[in-house]
Amino acid sequence: MKKIVTLAILAGILSGCSNSDIYSGDVYTADQAKQVQQVSYGTVVSVRAVKIQANSNGRDGGNVAGPLGGAVLGGVLGNTIGNGTGQILAAATGAIGGAILGDAIENQSNQAAAVELEIKQENGSNIVIVQKGDVKQFYPGQKVKLITNGQRINAAPRN
Repeated sequence: MKKIVTLAILAGILSGCSNSDIYSGDVYTADQAKQVQQVSYGTVVSVRAVKIQANSNGRDGGNVAGPLGGAVLGGVLGNTIGNGTGQILAAATGAIGGAILGDAIENQSNQAAAVELEIKQENGSNIVIVQKGDVKQFYPGQKVKLITNGQRINAAPRN
């Protein structure tokens, strides 16, 4: 029983918590601090609630702790069932099921609520920005400022 508890705690620690705040319009990365940024202005055309997937599930070099932790925990739990061949099959089934469940849990926990903003810039062109936030922060017709360094852009309500 101590093994199962220890493995469950280890799986929880390994699954980690991703920092999805970097996707917020209120957070700047270290390389953006103390750098010249361009400011332009626009008006919100539309707002839509979306999700940002903070980490991929390993297929694109993302975190594999969820599936791995789930496989280990599922295999250990499956190993406690039956004897002989039945025990081996239960452990294998538990490992596969645990990996699938661990992947799903990790993907869900790594999602951040975000907004998709369509903005009509003062120059007449429309752009779309996705950033972490709540749809209540923005509304159609709202004046916004756009802060960019040429690679990243943030939208903020204009004061």
